Amino acid sequence: MTDINKTRALEILNNCNGKKVAVIGDVMLDRFYWGSVSRISPEAPVPVIDLERESYHLGGSANVANNLKRLGVDPLVCGIIGIDDSGYQFKSIAESLGLNLCGLFIDDKRPTTVKTRIIGNNQQIARLDKETKANVRMVAEDFFTNIIKNTEELSAIIFEDYNKGVISKTLITKVLDIAKNRSLPVLVDPKFDNFFDYKGITVFKPNKKEASRALGVPMDTEAEIISAGKLLIEKLGCQNLMLTLGERGMMLFEADGNISSIPTHARKVADVSGAGDTAIATLTAMICGGANIKEAIKLANIASGIVCEVPGVVPISISELLENISD
Repeated sequence: MTDINKTRALEILNNCNGKKVAVIGDVMLDRFYWGSVSRISPEAPVPVIDLERESYHLGGSANVANNLKRLGVDPLVCGIIGIDDSGYQFKSIAESLGLNLCGLFIDDKRPTTVKTRIIGNNQQIARLDKETKANVRMVAEDFFTNIIKNTEELSAIIFEDYNKGVISKTLITKVLDIAKNRSLPVLVDPKFDNFFDYKGITVFKPNKKEASRALGVPMDTEAEIISAGKLLIEKLGCQNLMLTLGERGMMLFEADGNISSIPTHARKVADVSGAGDTAIATLTAMICGGANIKEAIKLANIASGIVCEVPGVVPISISELLENISD
């Protein structure tokens, strides 16, 4: 696998500074309840958490956008929130971070997606989800298509799908046509729906569970992973397949047949929440900065490893990324 030093990483980061990237997908509000656990409830065999604080963060595709922003890229957030307290809170946080929200569609027919995580002694104990998974209305789909079509100087497009209804087959087709006409790189973080609808894109980034389910094959051994990766890149006709394997790191499959294994960078995993968001954001930023695919994936692997070492959903920063690159 290609190695990379701080000098080259800094050159790439300088080159991607200010580049505009559209992030299309399911935005969310992440709510955290933080506390300590010292006893079990007498009412049921569950831990009692002494609540110490609450925190609110951007989640889903908005976390991808926040990671891009922290790396110097100008993200365009294309997603949906509702007319509710969570939606107002989401918008307030996003505006305070300087995110471009002109692609945000406000829908009075659906709630803002909220994930509430309960953390005791720095470990996630439970999660509560408030959401609807119904497909968005055509007016919202047309809104996203027009935003992408009319935004000048885009450098890349990310599809960040959480199966909450924002991304549909027709939206994928329309946006991929725009990207093809403008020669824009497209990167995809898929879920189970629409898995095989992203044809001919730049990078497809499923995890092992998603790929195994989509193909209907086991992916337990290295031989099974390699066989599945080859089959996926053939079915999708993509330039690159970046398969994330949890504690086993990542595996890169290129259209020319090259396969590279990248071991995980995390030294002590505290929380994997948001690691995939950081990976695709870093990957996209590095490609916009002129990195080749192997350089980009090396840096994405380092970045996702860093955020795994911190409890909660946290974005990467340029300083953290550079500090973790060995000369």
